Amino acid sequence: MVRRNGVSGQVSVAQAKAEFASLVTRAESGEKIIVTRNGRPVACLGPLPRPKPIKYGDLKGLYVADDLSLPEDIIEEFYRKRAK
Repeated sequence: MVRRNGVSGQVSVAQAKAEFASLVTRAESGEKIIVTRNGRPVACLGPLPRPKPIKYGDLKGLYVADDLSLPEDIIEEFYRKRAK
């Protein structure tokens, strides 16, 4: 398959509707597919960017508000897991 600017193919809206599941599978594998209406590009189907892992220090400066209200069972579970 020929790729131009990272795009591996084009499909019409009707074609995309008929083949949506297979297009999603292709997008999951890294392909970018342009969807056209009357020959004009109107949308792009492709993979989402991979989330960056959180590293030690990434959350520096964030805090839990003093007035945060959580159900008691969630608070107890938090402290129970923390004590292990």
